[in-house]
Amino acid sequence: MGAGSSTEAEREPLLVPSHVETNSNPVNSRVYGRRWLVLTLFSLLALMQGMVWNFWGPIQNSAAHAYGFTKSDIAILVLWGPVGFVPWLLFMWLMDKKGLRLSLLVSTLFMVLGAALRSIPLTGQPLRRWLIHGGQLLNGLAGPTMMSAGPYLSTTWFPPDQRATATAVASLFAYLGSAASFIVGPLIVPAPNDTQALTTISAAVSDIFIRDRIQLVMYAELAAIAVLFGAVLLYFPARPPIPPSVAAASQRLSYRSSICRLLSNLRFLMIALAYAVPTGVLAGWSGVLDMVLTPAKVSQVDAGWIGFWSTVGGCVFGVAMARFADSIRGMLKLILVLMLAGASLASTWFTLTCLTSYTHLPSTSAILYTSCILVGIFINSSVPIFLELFIETVYPVPEGITCGVVTFLGNLVTGLLLFFLTFYCKDVSWLNWCLTGSCLFSLVLILFFRESYDRLYLDVFVSV
Repeated sequence: MGAGSSTEAEREPLLVPSHVETNSNPVNSRVYGRRWLVLTLFSLLALMQGMVWNFWGPIQNSAAHAYGFTKSDIAILVLWGPVGFVPWLLFMWLMDKKGLRLSLLVSTLFMVLGAALRSIPLTGQPLRRWLIHGGQLLNGLAGPTMMSAGPYLSTTWFPPDQRATATAVASLFAYLGSAASFIVGPLIVPAPNDTQALTTISAAVSDIFIRDRIQLVMYAELAAIAVLFGAVLLYFPARPPIPPSVAAASQRLSYRSSICRLLSNLRFLMIALAYAVPTGVLAGWSGVLDMVLTPAKVSQVDAGWIGFWSTVGGCVFGVAMARFADSIRGMLKLILVLMLAGASLASTWFTLTCLTSYTHLPSTSAILYTSCILVGIFINSSVPIFLELFIETVYPVPEGITCGVVTFLGNLVTGLLLFFLTFYCKDVSWLNWCLTGSCLFSLVLILFFRESYDRLYLDVFVSV
């Protein structure tokens, strides 16, 4: 399948000193303490972007009463996130040519405008719905930078023994934001009470109250994004004065050459599909998790807690595994195999549990909670490990371009899934089968993938 390992010539550094002296370092490197501030600002922005993207799914029942949203409307609101990845090539070019500061400022500006647009308190429902959709689209346009720039930031600012950890923190905070929306939305926005016979007046008052609470959350998110935009505007350098490692100082391929090399590299395409299919399906599935769990008699609040713990568990476990990968290098494929095997078992368990009338398996709240949370933990925690393996496989292609391609593919899968959901939204049990199949498909690809560590080779052997 063309999955041969890289040659010695491909692992040669592109930037070498003009002459080598005994007992001298080939590249002058330095690590700055401010890297943690840079990582914190970026991670908080990624958290807010994920939180705004996943705002409507956890409160779909409340949104239906407040704004008249149907299940198709909720699917489209979630779909604006993947649609925002359409101009991803422009953002990757901006990051490659101008550095992270300018691309982050542009993305954060889109987030501010989107949060402001959807927060305009108009009384006319048709126009208000258009503004909400427009705000979600603008927030989606920030996705290419927020979801792709984590490995670029870690290589630019962090030494080799901290890179995987920094990548995990930067890339998983967007998922943590979507997890927070599972809690913030259902706890602040009350679920409609459809079980009681309400008069027309009391129902109208109830809908107005729900709409006011939704408005309160949107105002709070707008304020948080505006504060972070001001912080990035005041201080967020494009790169440190001195690079932290040999790999960070090395010359990279040009933008056009990088795209051509990625698209012609069968090993990269193989692992890119292994990443994009399960993560893309999980993103679409979790974005409408309340809709998925409603047939199982799970309330809006309980569905929010399930989504919260599955994502938070994945983030915590992902950081722990990234730290393990930093301490024991060259084990990325083994870690992914174990994670995807666990995801395949957990997703199969959850899918069969939801079909208890056919399988006669026990279906309790504890089983639904456990199986659903395990799916999120195993798949979400694999994201930073995948990203690090991408960089190692295709080095010296720039990190931002590589991760931009794979996150675009992941969002393409999410977009296709949500597109079909707008047409087949009455019975959503097929989503569970898609999740199970995606995990098994990814596991097979990883088993046949032959790993290589080109960037690690450069840092370990060339820097000595």
